[in-house]
Amino acid sequence: MGMAQFLQPETGTTDPRVLRSRRILMDSLAKLLIKKAFEDISIQEIADEATLNRATFYLHYPDKNALLQAMTESRFRDLIERRGITFTDCNGALRAIALGVCDYLAETTGCPSQLARIRLEGSIIPVVEDMFKEGLSHHGVAPGVDAALRATTAAWAVFGAARRWFQTPNRIPAEEMAARIETMVNPVLFSASQ
Repeated sequence: MGMAQFLQPETGTTDPRVLRSRRILMDSLAKLLIKKAFEDISIQEIADEATLNRATFYLHYPDKNALLQAMTESRFRDLIERRGITFTDCNGALRAIALGVCDYLAETTGCPSQLARIRLEGSIIPVVEDMFKEGLSHHGVAPGVDAALRATTAAWAVFGAARRWFQTPNRIPAEEMAARIETMVNPVLFSASQ
């Protein structure tokens, strides 16, 4: 599986019309978040901003929370893709992922204030978890080891450490924190491989 395909949200479609509609809806929500609080935004307002009808919204998302999660996940995937993380050589991949999470948390506060308060773990952790599963698939896992559980544990550890870093006043540089996260999480993730 190529990295571009791996980074596609798990919607299963490559239809450009569907992808375009979803992107327009995400962009419309982002514009509206500049003007008002998330809880005050209606689906009709999102559809109007997107110049799509309300039924089209519901073809893509069951509610505005699902749209918000898709938007944050898409932005995180874009950031990770820009970093060019691959698993052909795992040296540095864990650190790059940790740095991506730190950077994303830091960038989100530059977004509308509502995005800074939104629980991002539902959007970020599944992406990181999938990346770790992909990485473990290249390492071979010892018999009886649950690779999916390793990936989940490591993803939560990376996110939790990055969030703690982000919430710390006078925090260390993101690159230094990513190195610390790598040191802590590497044994959790890769002690299962052999």
